[in-house]
Amino acid sequence: MTLTALAALVPLLPFLGAAAALLLGRRAPGFVRPLAVLPTATAFVLAAVVAARQGTGAPTDAAHRLTATGSVPIDLALHLDGFAVLVAVLVGFVATCVQLYSVSYLRDDERYASYTALVSLFTAAMFLVVYSGDLMLLLVGWEVMGICSYFLVGHYWENETARAASIKAFLVTKLGDVPFLIGVFALATDAGSFRISRILTAAAHGQLQHPTLVALLLLAGVAGKSAQFPLHTWLPDAMAGPTPVSALIHAATMVAAGIYLVARLLPVFTASAAALAVLAVMAAVTMVGSGLAALAQDDIKRVLAYSTIGQLGYMAGALAVGDRAAAVFHLLSHGVFKALLFLAAGALIQVAGTNSLSAMSRMPGLGKRAPDVRWTMGLGLAALAAMPPFSGFFSKESVLRAAEHASQGDAAHVPSAVGWTVLVAGLVTALLTGAYATRMFLLAGGSRAERPAEAAPPAAAEAPAEAPAAAAEPAPETVRADRKVPLPMLTVLWLLAIPTLAFGGLAYRELPDWFGGGSLAPTLITAVLGTGFALVGVLITYAAWKATDATRRATPFGAVVAEPPGVEPALVEAEAIATHEEVYGDIASAADPADPGRLLLGPLHRHAAHGFHLDAVYSVLFVRPVLAAANLVRFLDREVVETYVRGAGGTPRLLGAAVRRAQNGNVQTYLSALLAGAVVLAVLVAVGA
Repeated sequence: MTLTALAALVPLLPFLGAAAALLLGRRAPGFVRPLAVLPTATAFVLAAVVAARQGTGAPTDAAHRLTATGSVPIDLALHLDGFAVLVAVLVGFVATCVQLYSVSYLRDDERYASYTALVSLFTAAMFLVVYSGDLMLLLVGWEVMGICSYFLVGHYWENETARAASIKAFLVTKLGDVPFLIGVFALATDAGSFRISRILTAAAHGQLQHPTLVALLLLAGVAGKSAQFPLHTWLPDAMAGPTPVSALIHAATMVAAGIYLVARLLPVFTASAAALAVLAVMAAVTMVGSGLAALAQDDIKRVLAYSTIGQLGYMAGALAVGDRAAAVFHLLSHGVFKALLFLAAGALIQVAGTNSLSAMSRMPGLGKRAPDVRWTMGLGLAALAAMPPFSGFFSKESVLRAAEHASQGDAAHVPSAVGWTVLVAGLVTALLTGAYATRMFLLAGGSRAERPAEAAPPAAAEAPAEAPAAAAEPAPETVRADRKVPLPMLTVLWLLAIPTLAFGGLAYRELPDWFGGGSLAPTLITAVLGTGFALVGVLITYAAWKATDATRRATPFGAVVAEPPGVEPALVEAEAIATHEEVYGDIASAADPADPGRLLLGPLHRHAAHGFHLDAVYSVLFVRPVLAAANLVRFLDREVVETYVRGAGGTPRLLGAAVRRAQNGNVQTYLSALLAGAVVLAVLVAVGA
C-alpha cells in the first residue's frame, strides 16, 4: 500500500469508529468499547508506520481536485513531512491512551457510546488538520473539533457549570474563527491557491500583498483555538468536562491545532515583523499571566488548565522568534506529560472525591492510598517544571535557546526586541511553573499525617455511602477508603510516564533531522538560567508550604469513610464538580489561609484566582451590550412588530364583524340603507354644484 493511502486511512478509521459507535450504541452496546479502542489504536499504529516510512526524506504530497471555485480551486490534498507525521503519532498515542482510560473511567456512563463516538470524531478531525495539504480541508477538521469540544465539555449537561462551559468554549473559539476564516480567504486570494505548499512558495518569493493583515487575522483564530491571550478564558472553564476529555483537548488536539497551523505557515508570519511582535507580546502575556493564575487556583484541573495555557505560550514564543522546530518539539513533549498529568488528576479525584487541593492537603495519607498516581503525577510535574533529565527540560530549553539567539540578532527576519520579550517572559514563567508545580504536588499528596481511627468524628465515620458530598461536615475532606484506581487507568499512567522520562533526552538529538536540520540541544546559558529559575520557584514554594504547615495541621479534617467498591470514577468527578462551589463557596474569597500560593502572591492572590477578572471585563464590554441589544430586539419584536401584525389582522376582523351585522336578511333594513345612501349622494352632488 502506498504511503498516501496509509495516511488517508489514519483519519478515516476513527471516523468510521465514531459512526459505528453511534449506530450500535443502543442496539449492540457490547461492541461500543472495542469500537472505541480498536480503530483509534489501529490509526495510531498506521500513523507510526507512516512516520517510519516518511522518515527524514523529502515531503510527500498528493492531491485530487475536488471542485473549482472561481480562480481558487479546492483540492483533497495530503502533505507529509517530519512535522506532520510526528504530530500525528502524538495524536494517535494520546487518543489511544484516553480511550483505554475511558473504558474504566466511564464504564457505567449511560452516554458512553456518544462520548466515545465524539472522542473518535475529535481524533479524526485532528488527524485531518495534521495531514491536510489544503487550507479548506484543514478548515473542515478545525471546525469539527470545535463542535466536538462543545459536546464533550458539556458531557455532564445536567450540571449548569458544564452547560455554561460548553457554550463559552464554543462562542469564544468561534469568535476567533470568524477573522481566521477571512484570513484564510485573503491568503488564498493573494497566493492564488488554498494549497499550503503553493502558499509557502508565494510567501518565500514575497508575492503576498497583505502579509501583516493576513497574519493578524490568522492569529485571531490561533488565539481562540490555542487559548492565547486574550481569548484564553474558555480553557479553564472547560475543566467541567470529564478528565479524559481535558487530557485529549490539552495534550494532542484542539489547543495544539493553532500552534501547528502557525508552524506550518511560519513563512507567512515571518514576512511581517509586526505580526511577529504581536505574537511575541501575546505569548509573553499569556505565559506570565497564566503562571500567576495557576499559582492561585484551588481546583486541581484548573491548575493544569492554566499550565497548558502557559506552555502553549512557550510554543507561540518559539514561533515568534522564527523557530518552528523548537515549538513543535515542545508541542510533542508537552502533549505526553500533560496527558499524564490530567489522567493522574482524574485518578486522584477518584480517590479523594474532590477537585479541591486545599481539601486534599488535609486528607490523611492520600498519597499513600494511591502511590502509583502520586509517583506518575510527580514525574509529570517534574517534566512540567523543566527539571532535567525529563522531557520538558529539553523542549523548554530549546525554546529559551531560540529566544536567546533571536535576542542577539541571529534569527533572520526577527527583531531582537521580539527575542528579548520571549526570553524574559520565558524565564519568569519558568520560576512560576516551578512554583505552582511544587505547590500542586505538595497539596495533592495529602500532607496530613495519618491519625488513629478513634480520633475520627463518629458522625463522619458512620455517614451513609449515598450521602451527598455537601450533606454534612466534614464530608468534603474525607478519603474514601474503598476507592481503588482501576488497573487499566494505572497502566495508562505508567505508559505515559515512559516518554515523559525518556523522550526529551532521545529526541533533541534525532528530531533536527526530521525538522530539516538545525539544532535543538540546550546551551549552557539557557540551561543554567532556566533550571535555576525553576529551582528558585520550587524552593520558595516549599518554604511557604513549611511556613503554613502549622496552620494546616490546626485545621479540622474529616475521617476515612468506607464506600462500596466499584464506584465509577466519572460519577465521582461529576459529583465533585457539582458540589465544589456549594461546599467551598467562591474559590477566591474562601482561599485557604494554609495555601502556600496565597502566601506567595499576597494581595495579588484574589485577582489571580479570578483570572485577573478578564471574564468580568468581557462581560461589561461584550456580554452585557449583546444582552441589552437582544432585549431591545425582543421589545421591538413584541411591542412594535407584533402590535402591527395584530393590528393588521384585527382591522379586517372588525370590518368583517360590522358587515356581518348589516347582512341580517331584513329587507326593510336594506331599503333604509339604500335610501339613506341615495340621500347622502344627493346632498353631496348639491353641495358640489
